[in-house]
Amino acid sequence: MNNTGKLGQLSWLWLSILVIILDLGSKAWVSAEFTYAQVLPVWPVFSFTLLHNTGAAFSFLADASGWQRWFFTIIAIVISTVLLVWLKRLKPHETWLACALALVLGGALGNLYDRVVLGYVVDFLLFHWENSYFPAFNIADSAITLGGIMLAWDMVRNPEGKTASQSDLNDSK
Repeated sequence: MNNTGKLGQLSWLWLSILVIILDLGSKAWVSAEFTYAQVLPVWPVFSFTLLHNTGAAFSFLADASGWQRWFFTIIAIVISTVLLVWLKRLKPHETWLACALALVLGGALGNLYDRVVLGYVVDFLLFHWENSYFPAFNIADSAITLGGIMLAWDMVRNPEGKTASQSDLNDSK
């Protein structure tokens, strides 16, 4: 058996590392260049800003007394561990799924770093239309969302969890 089989799709961790580097680098840039809540319009529907989110997506539980920091930290650690094990167990031809898991993992670890080191997640991408604003987010959130969409697409295109080679084997019986 070759190393690819033993390691599953762990070679896709390069994508997780890239997401982490882009995420933390962009957050560091925004944190150094912006004052809190400063808005820099880029296009009529997009701006950069600097916001701190002590909660989860859409500031869920941001107003809690501080316990949420560790709650979300534990959840991120558990999810990241599950994703690593899942990546390791993937077959060599399951690249779509590996890419999706690597994106989610990179995003989870990028936000986990913020939560543990800073006590909040740095958000800075702000989309809006006139006076209606979508909650600010970051590159980690974008990677998690893209990975989640890819996972959902994988479930739709492959509802029984069969790979093409498994289907071919079943058809030949």
